[in-house]
Amino acid sequence: MIDLKEIDKTWTLFLDRDGVINYEEVGFYITRWEDFRFYDGVLEALRVFADRFGRIVIVTNQRGVSKRLMTEQDLQDIHFRMLEVIKLNGGRVDRVYYCIDLEDESPCRKPNPGMALQAKNNFPEIDFNRSVMIGNTMNDMTFGKKLGMFTFFISSNRTAPVLPHATTDAVFASLKGVSDLFTQ
Repeated sequence: MIDLKEIDKTWTLFLDRDGVINYEEVGFYITRWEDFRFYDGVLEALRVFADRFGRIVIVTNQRGVSKRLMTEQDLQDIHFRMLEVIKLNGGRVDRVYYCIDLEDESPCRKPNPGMALQAKNNFPEIDFNRSVMIGNTMNDMTFGKKLGMFTFFISSNRTAPVLPHATTDAVFASLKGVSDLFTQ
């Protein structure tokens, strides 16, 4: 595992959304703001990360739009409100990237690297070897490892891989658990 003391403003944090930042029930979609609920400690964790990482981006697969369970405007509304709450609580997210494509082969759908490449295009200073991906699925872990990132698995609502694991560097119960390591 990486020595977290090495992480400074030259590093980028990539975060999955559902199951990491907000509650997720596997197989269901958050389709409106009223259904969006932050996990306990997430807002505090994002405040800690804002002080440590130079860039923080969310990369999230959002197939529910293409399944017509919600509109893209609904998704953007959720993200706008989420970012407002994060900011009001002293945190920061520099950009949200999302993929609404249905096909697993889509270049932007995790574990494919499209959203990370979009982030690098928008923020050329991003160095994937100086990046951490935090997610709650093996697709998130594979996404990060394909690009050379360190990967942290959040076991909020899924079974964590057994370590050591080829695509996962560490396992935590929550995002707050990760941020606690920065405050010790």
